[in-house]
Amino acid sequence: NTDNWKIAKYPLGPVDNQLTTRGYLWSLNGTLINLGLDRRRRLSGGNLIISSLDRYQDVGIYQCMAYNTGGAILSRRASLQFAYLDHFKVHTRSAVSVREGQGVVLLCGTPTSSGDLTYAWVFNEYPYFVQQDNRRFVSQQTGNLYIAKVEPSDVGNYTCAVMNSITKGKVQSSPTSLILRTDGVMGEYEPKIEVNFPDNVPAAKGSTVTLECFALGNPVPEITWRRANGVPFPSKVKMKYSNAVLEIPSFQQDDTGGYECVAENKMGKNTATGRLAFYAKPQWIQTMKDTALAIEERLDWECRANGRPKPSYTWLKNGQQLLSEDRIHVEDGVLSVSVLTLADAGMYQCVAENKHGVIYFAAELMVLASPPDFTGNVLRALLKAKAGTTVTLECKPQAYPIASILWKKGNLITLSPDGTLRLANVSKSDAGSYTCFARNRFGMSSTTGRLLVTDPTRIIQGPVDMEIIVGESIVLPCQVASDPVLDVSFSWAFNGQLIAKGDGHFELVGGRTAGDLMIRNIQLYHAGKYICVVDTDVESLSAVAVLIVKGPPSPPDSVTVEEVTDSTAQLAWSPGRDNGSPITNYLIQTRTPFTVGWQRVNTVPEIIDGNTLTATVVDLNAWVEYEFRVLAKNSVGVGEPSPVSVKTRTEDAVPDAAPGDVGGGGGSRSELVITWEPVPEELQNGESFGYIIAFRAFGEVSWTHVATSAPGASRYVYRNDSIAPFSPFHVKVGTYNSKGQGPFSPVITIYSAEIEPSGMPAGVWARSVSASEIEVNWQALSFTPERVLGYEVVYWEDDTKPETMGKVRVPWNQTSVTVSGLAGNTQYFLTVSAFNTAGTGPFLPAINVTTKKPPPSQPPLNVEWTLIGSHLSLYWEPVVATESESEVTGYQVSFSLLCMLHANWTAELTLPEDDDDYIIRIQTLSEGGLGPASEPIRIHQLSELAVDILMTQSISVADSLFTRCHYCPAGLQEMLSSSALNATLHC
Repeated sequence: NTDNWKIAKYPLGPVDNQLTTRGYLWSLNGTLINLGLDRRRRLSGGNLIISSLDRYQDVGIYQCMAYNTGGAILSRRASLQFAYLDHFKVHTRSAVSVREGQGVVLLCGTPTSSGDLTYAWVFNEYPYFVQQDNRRFVSQQTGNLYIAKVEPSDVGNYTCAVMNSITKGKVQSSPTSLILRTDGVMGEYEPKIEVNFPDNVPAAKGSTVTLECFALGNPVPEITWRRANGVPFPSKVKMKYSNAVLEIPSFQQDDTGGYECVAENKMGKNTATGRLAFYAKPQWIQTMKDTALAIEERLDWECRANGRPKPSYTWLKNGQQLLSEDRIHVEDGVLSVSVLTLADAGMYQCVAENKHGVIYFAAELMVLASPPDFTGNVLRALLKAKAGTTVTLECKPQAYPIASILWKKGNLITLSPDGTLRLANVSKSDAGSYTCFARNRFGMSSTTGRLLVTDPTRIIQGPVDMEIIVGESIVLPCQVASDPVLDVSFSWAFNGQLIAKGDGHFELVGGRTAGDLMIRNIQLYHAGKYICVVDTDVESLSAVAVLIVKGPPSPPDSVTVEEVTDSTAQLAWSPGRDNGSPITNYLIQTRTPFTVGWQRVNTVPEIIDGNTLTATVVDLNAWVEYEFRVLAKNSVGVGEPSPVSVKTRTEDAVPDAAPGDVGGGGGSRSELVITWEPVPEELQNGESFGYIIAFRAFGEVSWTHVATSAPGASRYVYRNDSIAPFSPFHVKVGTYNSKGQGPFSPVITIYSAEIEPSGMPAGVWARSVSASEIEVNWQALSFTPERVLGYEVVYWEDDTKPETMGKVRVPWNQTSVTVSGLAGNTQYFLTVSAFNTAGTGPFLPAINVTTKKPPPSQPPLNVEWTLIGSHLSLYWEPVVATESESEVTGYQVSFSLLCMLHANWTAELTLPEDDDDYIIRIQTLSEGGLGPASEPIRIHQLSELAVDILMTQSISVADSLFTRCHYCPAGLQEMLSSSALNATLHC
C-alpha cells in the first residue's frame, strides 16, 4: 500500500453517528464502489477481492471505511497499478557508421511499459553480452549503449534486451549494425558527457540513490565524483562500472547537497552537476489516546508529526471532517470540544499530510454518565497503621458527574468535600470500621474498611563500619523486633542505589526478622555507604554502615614523552593512589595504528620499581606514531591503566625491510608483470617511501631499474614490443625513503605474458547422465604454438535466458567433464575452447543436449514390514511417475552399509545378527536419478554375535531384478566380488 494524492481527501463522505450495523465500505478514485451491482468485486471480511483484473477499469486509488455502532474510521489510501512491457516495433534499424576512435551512442528505443526495467545489450549473438568497462556503458536510466571510443573489435550487430523486473517479461529490439568508416581515424578530443543526472534529484530517507555519468572522448575519459562542499564520501558510497555509477545506500539528511561528475582525458575535461534533495513522509511524534470523559467535561486532544515539508493536519469524526463551530475548535493539530454531550462519543482520526504522504491515527472518545460505583476502588478491608502516626482514608468512587461524600464510624458522621478522611496521632481507640457514602443525581453507593493500630518496629542489630580486602566476602547484619501482625520486608541500598537481586556479588540471607546482606568477591567499587531498609505494612526504617575496601593501585597520571629517537622514547609519569597497599613496580604498554590493542614493551630499566617515575622504552620502529600508558602494581594486584599519552612519532631511518612474496607473470601481449607484497607502513621507516624494481632477461648482465613512489604499490607492468611471449626474466624489488635506499628482495625468475591458444578442440560430443547432469567429451589439441592450461565448457538454456549461462574449467590433461546442477528435461547448448593465462581461444560451434526427466517427486508410501528372527519382509505402495517425470525402473533398499536394488515393491532380506539398530530407507530408481527416500524405519535386532555376515548372507527377492548400485561403499565392492551374491548383485 502506498500513499497517492490524486483523489479527494475523504471520498466516502459523512457517516451517521447513530450507526446500528457494522461493516466496510470501499471507494475507487473517490467514488463509492457499489458492490451490489459489481459482479467482479466482493467483500471477504473487510478485504476487497477483485476477480478478472482489468488493466484499465481497476487501476487507481482505493480507500476503506470500517464502521460499527461505536463509530467509523478511514484506512490509508492504496494505489493499484499494473506492470507490463510491450514489444519493440518491428522494423529494420539503420546501420551506424563511425570512424575508429570516435564515440557513439546506440539508442534502445524502449517500448511502452510500466514497472521497473533492466537493460542489457547483445553483441552479434546470444549469449555474448556487452561487457561494461571504462569504454562501454549501458545506462539503466535510458537503456542506451554508450561507447566512449570505438575500436575495430566493436564492429558488429547490437541488440537491446529489456526485462520488466515485476512481470519478468523480456523483449529484444531489431539489431543495429555498427560499421567503421574508411575515410580516416578520429583524432583525439576532449570528453563530452552524454549520460548525466538531473539538476535536482529528490530522495527519500533510507532509500538507495543511483547517479549515472558517462562521457565520450579520445583517449577514453576517466570518470571521478566529488561533493560540491568538498566533504569526502562516506564509506557506504559505492562506485560501479569504472565510476560511471555512483550509488548511495540508506540515504540520510547528511547526504543532501551538490554532486559533481568530472570526465577528463589529456585533451581536457567536462563536468556535470546536480543536487540531491531530502524529503520525508509524515511520521507521528505525538498522538492521542482512547479517552473516557464525564458528560459536560472538556476534551483536549493534540497530535504532532514531523516530515519534510512540514505536514498539515485535519480532524475526522466517524470518517467526516470536523470544522471549528459552536463547541468544537480545530486549529492545526489541536482539537478541543467543550461541554461534552453523549452525541460527541465516537471514533476520531487525526490526519497529517504533506506532498509525499499522508498518515492517520485513530482514538475513541467515550462520554460517561453513571451513579457512584466503587468497583475496583473500594476501601481496603484491613488497613494497618503505627500508633502515633497520621492515617488518610480516601473515598474515590467512579461517578459521572462527581459525587458528594460523607464518612461514618459508629454514630459519628463527617462530611468530606474531597472524599478524604484524615486521622492524626492515631491510638488503639481509633481502630474500628469506617464507611464512606457517595451520592450524585444518578444514585448512591458506599464502601467499608477496618483500621488496625500496631506497635512500632525496632532494629535490634544493624550493620557496622568495616575494612576489607578486594576479593574477600562479608555479611552485613540487619535484624528487627516487630508487631506479630505485621509483614516485614528487607532491602539494601548502596551509595544511594537499590541493590538488585540479579547482582552476582550480593545475596539477601535471613528469616522473617533478619535481612542480612552477604557480599561475595568484594571489589574496589564496592566501597561506600550501605543502608538496610526495613519496610512493614505501616512504616519504614533504616540503618547505615560504611565499608572501606583495599585494592590494586589507582591509575598513574600525567604520562609524558620527554625524548625520542628512531627506536627509543623516554617516559615520565606521576603516581596514583596506592589504595592501602604500597606500589611495588610499574608496567608500560604501547599502541600504534598498526597493532591490535595494547602491547607490553621492553624498557630500561627492565623492571621499574615503585619509587621510579621515569623509564626508556626500547626496540621501537622508526617513523611510527606511538601512544603510551602506565600501570601500577602492589601486593593486591595490577591497577587500571593511566590516561593515554600524547601521540608521538619516532624519528625516521633508512628502510631495513625488503618487499616480500615477489612474483609476477601474466598480463597482455608484450608485457612483463611484476608483483610483490607491499612493505607495511610501520616498517617503511620514513617519508617519501617507494620501491625500486629491477629486471633483466635471461642471458643479460645489466639490470633495468624503475622506481615508483607509491608506498602501497604492489604491481608494475613493463611494456615493450620486443618481449617474446612467455620468456623468462630475473626480477628483484628494493625499497627507499627520504633517508636513503633499503635492501633488495632475493632474485627470482618470472615469465612475460603469453597469448591465447589459437586452436580449437575437436570431436566434441555430450550425453545426458541424469536429470541434473550432462557429460561432455572432446579431443585434446594435438598441436598449438601457445601454452594450453586447460579447457573451458560454456553452457546455456537458450538465447532469451542469459541468467542460465554457466561455465566449467578443467586442466589440460582432462578431456571430459560432467556439468551438474542443471534443470531436468531441458535442452542445453554447449561449446568448448582452450584457455591459458591470456584468456580463452576460439569456441567450437555449439551442440545441444536435453537432460533426462527428473525422478518421481513422491517417495514410496505406506511401508510395512515384518521381522521374524533376523528375516525381514518389506512391502510398500508402488510409485507412479507423472508425465513430466522419469518412469520408475526399480527401487533401492538401503540399510547399514548395504544398498540393494529391486524391480518390484516387495523385498525380503536377512539382517546381520548383532545387537544393533538398523535404519531402512526406500527410494525409486529412474533414468533421471534417485527419488526422495521414504520415511526411515528403525528396527532393533537382538541376537548372538554373527561372523562374516556379508560373506555368507543370501538375499531372496521375489521377481527381483538387480541393477547397478550408485552409492555402494568402496570396501563392500571388493568383499562382494568373492561372495555368492556377485551373480545377481553388481555394486
